[in-house]
Amino acid sequence: MDDELRELYQEVILDHGKNPRNFRAPEDANYESLGHNPLCGDRIKVFAKVNADGLIEDAAFDGRGCAISVASASMMTDIVKGKTVDQVDRLFATFHDMCTLEDPEISDEFSDDIDKLKVLSGVRQFPMRVKCATLAWHTINAAVHGEEITSTE
Repeated sequence: MDDELRELYQEVILDHGKNPRNFRAPEDANYESLGHNPLCGDRIKVFAKVNADGLIEDAAFDGRGCAISVASASMMTDIVKGKTVDQVDRLFATFHDMCTLEDPEISDEFSDDIDKLKVLSGVRQFPMRVKCATLAWHTINAAVHGEEITSTE
């Protein structure tokens, strides 16, 4: 990783880690999932409000984790809003490749989103941190492909 990207990586991680976006538990979420990384103790609960057309209208998270997992969750919740579940599946696959492969194939489908997420791709150099960066993505994937929350009222 070159020095400029490393500096940006640190700034983004610190910003989102200290001031996470969408850090809340919305009452109108109809999907949720809990993600846990036992290697470092991160626990992230992801909430999504998905409409009948499969569009993610809202996404949020709460929990505790290292700066990387909180920053990734913060960025992820911003990025997935307004996308369909299918689009998020493709975006997650691309992001995962960026974090794990030396020379990933990246399409232009989500170029603005990928540009934002590139700062997290530096975890590739630290394999133990890949799980931190991808935890929220695995968790939203489990949420939107799992059981819809039903009211107990």
